[in-house]
This record gives sequence, structure tokens and C-alpha cells, in this order.
Amino acid sequence: MTHKARRPRGAVLTRSRRFALRGLALAGSAVLMAACGPGAATDSVGRRSAAPGQSVSPAPSVPGGAVPAAWSGVTDPKKIPLGDDKVATSPQTGYIDSCTTSFRGGGARHDGPWLDTADKTWDSTAKVSVQGSHSWPDADYTETVQGDSRVITSHDLPTHQTTGTFPIAQSDPAYQYDTNPNAIKSQTVSLSLPLAPSLADGPTCVSMGAIGVLKNGVYLYNAIDDAGRDAAAHETQDSCDGHPDGAEDYHYHDIPSCLLSAAAGKGSTLVGYALDGFGIYVERDDKGDLPTNADLDACHGRTSKVVWNGKETTVYHYDATLEFPYTVGCYRGTPVDHPAHQRTGGSQKRAGGQGTGRRPGPGQGQGRALGQGQG
Repeated sequence: MTHKARRPRGAVLTRSRRFALRGLALAGSAVLMAACGPGAATDSVGRRSAAPGQSVSPAPSVPGGAVPAAWSGVTDPKKIPLGDDKVATSPQTGYIDSCTTSFRGGGARHDGPWLDTADKTWDSTAKVSVQGSHSWPDADYTETVQGDSRVITSHDLPTHQTTGTFPIAQSDPAYQYDTNPNAIKSQTVSLSLPLAPSLADGPTCVSMGAIGVLKNGVYLYNAIDDAGRDAAAHETQDSCDGHPDGAEDYHYHDIPSCLLSAAAGKGSTLVGYALDGFGIYVERDDKGDLPTNADLDACHGRTSKVVWNGKETTVYHYDATLEFPYTVGCYRGTPVDHPAHQRTGGSQKRAGGQGTGRRPGPGQGQGRALGQGQG
């Protein structure tokens, strides 16, 4: 079975992030994140996993197992809690369980006026977007079932959206905050994920670089930049919330506003896959709101009835929210060891990436395999 998407000719998305988010009617969200906790073990390549007997508490149950009529609350997109300094090595609500805990800096050079550092919030409706509207003829996404694996290929270019102009031009208003010098380049992406992933004995930390891939063919990175800050808040992205890193990989740090807008109705919409094989969903209640942290577990997911592998199935999955860390806080399954990413080129231009902390697991940001020099 093969699912293939290709960007239609002339498909252009021109709305900025602030206008897309206004159309979400204050879509609510919050995030629960967890680290693996005290006593966690480290495997032979430095990937930290849970200590024996440690587990992630399940999310609150929902009658019927599907999307409820109303989530636990709503997050104002004009006052999103800032995710800075929320890198942890033990389970903490609203923090990221990061395999890297020491950072070399990088990312945006100056804070924009959409950041309120005193209040520790940021206004997504006021954030500047990188200018430009570029289509990519090479953009494609293919998803094939081969035995017990889901094989995904793409060129890491959006199939149904345009991108901004990178490197950021000096004439672009975004340049005064973020001088991102990197270009976007077509890559060769090939991932083999478990078709029926299972929950591991305990959670696993997420590395820098890619933590998954979305169904428009673009890499999903974790929620922090090279300095360990909230990347969605600090760094400037294009109108669909993407930008390139030093390896010229285009990527997102959250579920982009253009995909959130496309999944505006009540229910669950599969928008991508984490590296452990579990799905990433946009789930909206009767009012169009996204979940809050009270609705999700410590890895930012829950078990409920969704359409999975073509059937309605009660299965674990991750959820998109507006608050840090936005998608995957830690892995509930076992992330793939060596996803096959064959580079077509690109150079390291922006400092930073893996920092000097714990080394990520195999296939998770090693060298340039999954986006060294995360931006």
C-alpha cells in the first residue's frame, strides 16, 4: 500500500503565522513533558532511557476514547508561556526531556517585540515572518507499507506549501532579529518506522535534530534551538513556520500553522510520525480547541480512538498543542536506530547543534544524519 503526495502546480500559501493563528479561534494547548528521571540508564551510544520500574502516568481517560466535547482549557495565542530554560533530566510538566543539556549558543541574535521576557510569554499573532513565497517542484512524500514497516521517503520540501526566502535578506524585517545564513536544499529522506509501534518499558529522551517527519514531507525537530531556548518563540520562520539549519535542512519546531489551519474541524487528523513510529495528531474539540497539558501524559501524548493504518483503532499517539514543547516531549516507544538519510550536500554554517551534553541515541542527530546545527 502506497500513499504519495506531490505539490500541485501553483499551490501557494501566503498567510503569515499571525493571520493563520487568528483563524484558529484561540486554539488551546499546553504541554506535559518528562525526562527519564533519577536513576535512568544510558545505553552504549549515550541514549538515556527510564530507570527500572519507572513509567509515564497515563493521560486522563476520555469517555468513548475519542476527542471530548471540550478539553481542559484554552491557551491564548497572544500569551503563550515561553519555553526558555525548560530543559530537564527528570519528569516535569512543561519541560523537554532532552538528551542534550549543555548548549553552544546560536539561533536568533536578538529578541523580537513579540517576546515579553518579564511576563515570560510570547505573542504568536505579532511575530514577524520571513518574506518570500517559493514553490519546490521536487517536493514529494511517499508512504509505503513493507511487511511490518512503514517506509517514508521525501526530499524534505513541503508538498502543499511554499517556503520563505533563505538566507534571510538584509532587506527583510526579520533580519534584524535573526540573520539565518542558511539556504534550503533538497535532501534524500528515507525512514523505516514500525507499522505497529509498542510502548517501551519507560520513556526515552529526545535529541537535537529530527524527532519525526510530517506528512507534507518536512522534518519535525524538537522544540529548542542551539541555545536551548524555545525555538518557535525566538527564531524567525516563514509563513508556514519553517526554516533551514546549517545542513540546509528545512524543518519545523512545532506543528506549523498552515497544517493546523488545514485541520480546523472537530476530531483527530494524522499529520506526521515520530521516530518511534507513533502518530502525531491535531485533535480539536467541539470549539476547535487543541488539548491542554491536563489532557496529555508526560511525553505529550495519550491513548484514544483515532484512524490508524486505515482503521479506527485505540492506540497511543502524540498531540499538537500551542505551548512548549509543542509535539513530542519524550518518546513513549523505541526510536529507530539508523534512519537512512542520504545527504545531497550542504555545509555547516551556523554554530551549535548538539551542544556538549549527553550524546543522542543512534540515528538521532548524529553527524549530519538528522540535522546537525539545529536552528
